[in-house]
Amino acid sequence: MKKKKASGAKKAAVGITPLRDRVLVRPLSEEELEGKTVSGIIIPETVDKEKPEQGEVIAVGEGSYDDGILVPVPVKVGDRVVFSKYSYDEVKYRGEEYFIVKSENILAILD
Repeated sequence: MKKKKASGAKKAAVGITPLRDRVLVRPLSEEELEGKTVSGIIIPETVDKEKPEQGEVIAVGEGSYDDGILVPVPVKVGDRVVFSKYSYDEVKYRGEEYFIVKSENILAILD
């Protein structure tokens, strides 16, 4: 018997669909990362390397079940997020690098 795909999963244009409560993230390049704060203070390189990782959400899994109830992932495709360092799995697909992150390791959504 073929299982129906839950409607909560958002299929990525890249051909990778994360399972359960996982999120496919494209890491932000150095040019996309801001090297200074909103107030204009420049952050030294050594501090910059220790900050949590940042990326753009490319695809989102359907969520996870808690006591039989589907709990959706709290981010959506296009969100820029901050996630815990070393909390992701690296995936190379068609020459591009992506991270797969569990939703519990996403720390914040950037504006």
